[in-house]
Amino acid sequence: MTLQLTVPNMACSACANTITKALQAVDANASVQADPTTKLVSVETQASETAIKEALAAAGYPVAS
Repeated sequence: MTLQLTVPNMACSACANTITKALQAVDANASVQADPTTKLVSVETQASETAIKEALAAAGYPVAS
């Protein structure tokens, strides 16, 4: 499943790295592309959307509704 999420708090490449690590902790095989310029995170994962959103929130990057 591919998710497209908007993460308003993502400001730089370090933020993108933190997001990638947080999501790969939930799904080690997840393919994550985080773009600080557009604030978009694209995730190819087997984890549930809820698990992905919870991992982002726990890392300090809640998803925009």
